[in-house]
Amino acid sequence: MPLLRFKTRRRAVVSVTAVAAVLLAGGIAASLADGGSASGQTYVDGNPSAVLYTAGHRAPVPDFSGATLTGTRLRFSSYRGKLVVLNFWGSWCAPCRSEGPTLAALSAKYQGSGVQFLGVDVEDTPTNAEAFEQGFGIKYPSLNDPGQSVAQVLGSAVPVTGTPTTLVIDKTGQLAGAIFGTATYSVLDSMLSKVAAS
Repeated sequence: MPLLRFKTRRRAVVSVTAVAAVLLAGGIAASLADGGSASGQTYVDGNPSAVLYTAGHRAPVPDFSGATLTGTRLRFSSYRGKLVVLNFWGSWCAPCRSEGPTLAALSAKYQGSGVQFLGVDVEDTPTNAEAFEQGFGIKYPSLNDPGQSVAQVLGSAVPVTGTPTTLVIDKTGQLAGAIFGTATYSVLDSMLSKVAAS
């Protein structure tokens, strides 16, 4: 299935995210009706848009690379051995602005504990993206990805069809969790705690 193009209109972003969440929720509800463990997926704190994948049911996340907003080259493989929060966002995206303080706070909370945060800024300009990061106090790096190449590479592990989308990748480089839509502090914090303990 081809990757849906990120939209710069707020309504389209919300619609794509809502459709993805409904499809995901339907699939998860069916798996939970069968006991949940067979599929290896569970909700996080009852949130149907936040999914945990158990060990043995985690897809490997392919390597990718790109330039950060400041122009530094970055390769995802350099994060191996660490728990990674990978957030797809854009300064034009209203739900991304809503979760900005959450990501800034959690990245500060987990700093020095082996958890790394990395952003992927899509359909944006570095100037607008840097202003967004400064406004919310976001200190971790973000790749500049105007053509959604990272989302396309990750398609084999998880469909990233809109912003915001937040992935949690375990220390072995496998997809351990995903939040399709706005990440709240409690849900992302809970997800990180559960993945770190697994």
